[in-house]
Amino acid sequence: MQLHFKEYGHGGGAVILLHGLFGSSDNWHFIAVRLSKDFRVFSLDQRNHGESPHSDEMSYPLMAGDVAEFLDARKIETAAVIGHSLGGKTAMQFALQFPARVEKLVVEDMSPRAYQPAHGKIMSALRALDLSKYQTRRQMEEALAPEISSLEMRRFLLKNLGRNHDGKFFWKINLPGIEKNAAALRAAISSPKPFAKPALFVRGEKSNYLRDDEEIHHLFPRVKIETIPGAGHWVHAEKPEEFTRAVLGFLL
Repeated sequence: MQLHFKEYGHGGGAVILLHGLFGSSDNWHFIAVRLSKDFRVFSLDQRNHGESPHSDEMSYPLMAGDVAEFLDARKIETAAVIGHSLGGKTAMQFALQFPARVEKLVVEDMSPRAYQPAHGKIMSALRALDLSKYQTRRQMEEALAPEISSLEMRRFLLKNLGRNHDGKFFWKINLPGIEKNAAALRAAISSPKPFAKPALFVRGEKSNYLRDDEEIHHLFPRVKIETIPGAGHWVHAEKPEEFTRAVLGFLL
Protein backbone atom coordinates (compact mmCIF):
# COMPACT_ATOMS: atom_id res chain seq x y z
CA MET A 1 0.00 0.00 0.00
CA GLN A 2 1.44 3.37 -1.07
CA LEU A 3 0.91 5.65 1.93
CA HIS A 4 0.49 9.39 1.53
CA PHE A 5 3.10 11.40 3.42
CA LYS A 6 4.61 14.80 4.07
CA GLU A 7 8.37 15.29 4.14
CA TYR A 8 10.32 17.79 6.21
CA GLY A 9 14.06 18.49 6.17
CA HIS A 10 16.78 17.03 4.00
CA GLY A 11 19.65 16.05 6.30
CA GLY A 12 20.31 13.61 9.10
CA GLY A 13 18.75 10.23 9.77
CA ALA A 14 15.17 9.37 8.92
CA VAL A 15 12.31 9.81 11.39
CA ILE A 16 8.86 8.32 10.78
CA LEU A 17 5.82 9.94 12.44
CA LEU A 18 2.58 7.96 12.88
CA HIS A 19 -0.67 9.66 13.92
CA GLY A 20 -3.51 8.34 16.07
CA LEU A 21 -7.05 7.17 15.33
CA PHE A 22 -9.09 9.65 13.27
CA GLY A 23 -5.90 11.66 12.71
CA SER A 24 -3.59 12.38 9.79
CA SER A 25 -0.08 13.49 8.93
CA ASP A 26 -1.13 17.11 9.56
CA ASN A 27 -1.35 16.40 13.30
CA TRP A 28 2.44 16.28 13.50
CA HIS A 29 3.24 19.51 11.62
CA PHE A 30 4.71 21.51 14.51
CA ILE A 31 6.76 18.58 15.81
CA ALA A 32 7.91 17.65 12.29
CA VAL A 33 9.19 21.19 11.67
CA ARG A 34 11.17 21.13 14.91
CA LEU A 35 12.64 17.68 14.26
CA SER A 36 13.53 18.58 10.66
CA LYS A 37 16.40 20.76 11.91
CA ASP A 38 18.26 17.56 12.79
CA PHE A 39 16.50 14.81 10.82
CA ARG A 40 14.78 13.95 7.57
CA VAL A 41 11.19 13.60 8.77
CA PHE A 42 8.33 11.71 7.11
CA SER A 43 4.82 12.14 8.53
CA LEU A 44 2.60 9.37 7.19
CA ASP A 45 -1.13 8.96 6.73
CA GLN A 46 -1.85 5.43 7.90
CA ARG A 47 -4.19 3.25 5.84
CA ASN A 48 -7.83 4.38 5.97
CA HIS A 49 -6.75 7.84 7.13
CA GLY A 50 -5.93 11.15 5.46
CA GLU A 51 -4.97 10.84 1.80
CA SER A 52 -3.83 7.21 2.04
CA PRO A 53 -5.71 4.36 0.35
CA HIS A 54 -8.73 2.68 1.93
CA SER A 55 -8.84 -1.01 2.76
CA ASP A 56 -11.31 -3.43 4.34
CA GLU A 57 -8.34 -4.98 6.15
CA MET A 58 -6.71 -3.15 9.03
CA SER A 59 -4.44 -4.62 11.70
CA TYR A 60 -1.15 -3.71 13.33
CA PRO A 61 0.88 -6.31 11.39
CA LEU A 62 -0.60 -4.93 8.15
CA MET A 63 0.10 -1.33 9.14
CA ALA A 64 3.65 -2.24 10.18
CA GLY A 65 4.02 -3.78 6.73
CA ASP A 66 2.80 -0.52 5.19
CA VAL A 67 5.62 1.33 6.97
CA ALA A 68 8.17 -1.22 5.75
CA GLU A 69 6.88 -0.81 2.20
CA PHE A 70 7.15 2.98 2.56
CA LEU A 71 10.81 2.69 3.63
CA ASP A 72 11.57 0.21 0.86
CA ALA A 73 10.14 2.55 -1.78
CA ARG A 74 12.54 5.29 -0.62
CA LYS A 75 15.52 2.98 -0.07
CA ILE A 76 15.65 3.90 3.63
CA GLU A 77 17.26 1.07 5.56
CA THR A 78 16.61 2.28 9.12
CA ALA A 79 14.70 5.04 10.90
CA ALA A 80 13.63 6.29 14.27
CA VAL A 81 9.89 5.70 14.62
CA ILE A 82 7.52 7.89 16.64
CA GLY A 83 3.85 7.05 17.09
CA HIS A 84 0.91 8.50 19.03
CA SER A 85 -1.98 6.37 20.31
CA LEU A 86 -3.02 4.11 17.38
CA GLY A 87 0.23 5.16 15.71
CA GLY A 88 2.06 4.20 18.89
CA LYS A 89 0.78 0.66 18.55
CA THR A 90 1.77 0.61 14.89
CA ALA A 91 5.22 1.85 15.90
CA MET A 92 5.54 -0.87 18.56
CA GLN A 93 4.44 -3.54 16.09
CA PHE A 94 6.88 -2.27 13.48
CA ALA A 95 9.78 -2.32 15.98
CA LEU A 96 8.95 -5.89 17.02
CA GLN A 97 8.22 -7.12 13.51
CA PHE A 98 11.14 -5.37 11.78
CA PRO A 99 13.68 -4.70 14.57
CA ALA A 100 16.65 -4.30 12.24
CA ARG A 101 14.94 -1.31 10.61
CA VAL A 102 14.31 0.68 13.79
CA GLU A 103 17.11 2.66 15.39
CA LYS A 104 15.05 4.03 18.25
CA LEU A 105 11.38 3.86 19.18
CA VAL A 106 9.21 6.62 20.68
CA VAL A 107 5.66 5.84 21.79
CA GLU A 108 3.34 8.65 22.89
CA ASP A 109 0.75 7.80 25.52
CA MET A 110 -0.01 4.24 24.51
CA SER A 111 0.66 0.80 25.98
CA PRO A 112 0.99 -2.54 24.19
CA ARG A 113 -1.94 -3.88 26.25
CA ALA A 114 -5.45 -4.47 24.93
CA TYR A 115 -7.93 -1.62 25.42
CA GLN A 116 -11.65 -1.59 26.14
CA PRO A 117 -14.02 -0.10 23.50
CA ALA A 118 -13.82 3.68 23.75
CA HIS A 119 -14.75 5.23 20.41
CA GLY A 120 -18.11 3.67 19.61
CA LYS A 121 -20.04 6.85 20.40
CA ILE A 122 -17.78 8.93 18.16
CA MET A 123 -18.01 6.40 15.33
CA SER A 124 -21.80 6.25 15.56
CA ALA A 125 -22.07 10.04 15.54
CA LEU A 126 -19.87 10.37 12.46
CA ARG A 127 -21.63 7.57 10.59
CA ALA A 128 -25.02 9.16 11.36
CA LEU A 129 -24.01 12.56 9.99
CA ASP A 130 -25.73 13.09 6.62
CA LEU A 131 -23.11 15.19 4.84
CA SER A 132 -25.50 16.13 2.05
CA LYS A 133 -27.52 18.25 4.47
CA TYR A 134 -24.73 20.68 5.31
CA GLN A 135 -23.05 23.57 3.54
CA THR A 136 -20.46 24.44 6.22
CA ARG A 137 -18.29 22.74 8.80
CA ARG A 138 -19.79 25.01 11.43
CA GLN A 139 -23.19 23.45 10.82
CA MET A 140 -21.71 19.99 11.31
CA GLU A 141 -19.92 21.08 14.48
CA GLU A 142 -23.30 22.06 15.89
CA ALA A 143 -24.96 18.86 14.67
CA LEU A 144 -22.36 16.72 16.45
CA ALA A 145 -22.55 18.66 19.73
CA PRO A 146 -25.26 16.52 21.42
CA GLU A 147 -23.10 13.40 21.06
CA ILE A 148 -19.59 14.92 21.21
CA SER A 149 -19.51 17.75 23.76
CA SER A 150 -15.91 18.89 23.19
CA LEU A 151 -15.67 21.54 20.48
CA GLU A 152 -11.95 20.80 20.14
CA MET A 153 -12.72 17.11 19.48
CA ARG A 154 -15.47 17.95 16.98
CA ARG A 155 -13.12 20.21 15.04
CA PHE A 156 -10.40 17.56 15.10
CA LEU A 157 -12.78 14.93 13.73
CA LEU A 158 -14.11 17.22 11.01
CA LYS A 159 -10.60 17.69 9.67
CA ASN A 160 -11.34 14.36 8.01
CA LEU A 161 -13.77 16.05 5.63
CA GLY A 162 -12.96 16.85 2.03
CA ARG A 163 -14.92 18.51 -0.77
CA ASN A 164 -15.33 17.05 -4.25
CA HIS A 165 -15.34 19.03 -7.51
CA ASP A 166 -19.02 19.86 -6.97
CA GLY A 167 -18.28 21.34 -3.55
CA LYS A 168 -19.96 18.45 -1.74
CA PHE A 169 -18.49 17.14 1.49
CA PHE A 170 -17.12 13.60 1.76
CA TRP A 171 -15.17 11.63 4.36
CA LYS A 172 -11.51 11.20 3.54
CA ILE A 173 -11.28 8.68 6.35
CA ASN A 174 -12.63 5.16 5.80
CA LEU A 175 -15.20 5.00 8.58
CA PRO A 176 -16.67 1.59 7.62
CA GLY A 177 -13.21 0.04 7.33
CA ILE A 178 -12.14 1.35 10.74
CA GLU A 179 -15.40 0.26 12.37
CA LYS A 180 -15.14 -3.22 10.84
CA ASN A 181 -11.65 -3.68 12.32
CA ALA A 182 -12.27 -1.99 15.68
CA ALA A 183 -11.55 -5.15 17.67
CA ALA A 184 -8.18 -5.64 15.93
CA LEU A 185 -7.26 -2.02 16.66
CA ARG A 186 -7.98 -2.49 20.37
CA ALA A 187 -5.95 -5.72 20.55
CA ALA A 188 -2.69 -6.10 22.41
CA ILE A 189 0.70 -5.99 20.75
CA SER A 190 2.73 -9.14 21.36
CA SER A 191 5.92 -10.75 20.18
CA PRO A 192 7.98 -13.85 21.03
CA LYS A 193 11.09 -11.65 21.09
CA PRO A 194 11.55 -8.26 22.72
CA PHE A 195 12.82 -5.15 20.94
CA ALA A 196 16.40 -4.89 22.23
CA LYS A 197 17.11 -1.27 21.21
CA PRO A 198 16.31 1.96 23.10
CA ALA A 199 12.66 2.91 23.50
CA LEU A 200 11.06 6.01 25.01
CA PHE A 201 7.45 5.99 26.19
CA VAL A 202 6.07 9.48 26.82
CA ARG A 203 2.87 9.72 28.85
CA GLY A 204 0.60 12.62 29.77
CA GLU A 205 0.22 13.15 33.50
CA LYS A 206 -3.57 13.50 33.17
CA SER A 207 -4.01 10.51 30.86
CA ASN A 208 -4.82 6.94 31.83
CA TYR A 209 -3.86 5.41 28.49
CA LEU A 210 -0.27 4.60 29.47
CA ARG A 211 0.59 2.97 32.76
CA ASP A 212 3.93 1.53 33.79
CA ASP A 213 2.76 -1.89 32.63
CA GLU A 214 4.89 -4.99 33.09
CA GLU A 215 4.30 -5.84 29.43
CA ILE A 216 6.12 -2.66 28.34
CA HIS A 217 9.26 -3.76 30.16
CA HIS A 218 8.91 -7.30 28.83
CA LEU A 219 8.65 -6.24 25.19
CA PHE A 220 10.95 -3.20 25.44
CA PRO A 221 13.58 -3.99 28.10
CA ARG A 222 15.61 -0.83 27.35
CA VAL A 223 12.60 1.43 27.87
CA LYS A 224 12.54 4.83 29.51
CA ILE A 225 9.13 6.15 30.60
CA GLU A 226 8.79 9.92 30.88
CA THR A 227 5.75 11.82 32.16
CA ILE A 228 4.89 15.29 30.85
CA PRO A 229 3.23 17.33 33.63
CA GLY A 230 -0.16 18.82 32.85
CA ALA A 231 -0.63 16.89 29.60
CA GLY A 232 -3.47 14.59 28.65
CA HIS A 233 -3.53 11.97 25.91
CA TRP A 234 -2.50 14.45 23.17
CA VAL A 235 0.91 15.20 24.68
CA HIS A 236 2.53 16.55 21.51
CA ALA A 237 -0.41 18.92 20.88
CA GLU A 238 -0.98 20.05 24.47
CA LYS A 239 2.67 20.39 25.50
CA PRO A 240 4.62 20.60 22.21
CA GLU A 241 7.78 22.19 23.60
CA GLU A 242 8.07 19.69 26.44
CA PHE A 243 7.35 16.78 24.13
CA THR A 244 9.93 17.98 21.59
CA ARG A 245 12.59 18.37 24.26
CA ALA A 246 11.97 14.85 25.52
CA VAL A 247 12.13 13.36 22.03
CA LEU A 248 15.24 15.27 20.94
CA GLY A 249 16.96 14.42 24.21
CA PHE A 250 16.33 10.75 23.42
CA LEU A 251 17.13 10.79 19.70
CA LEU A 252 20.24 12.98 19.65
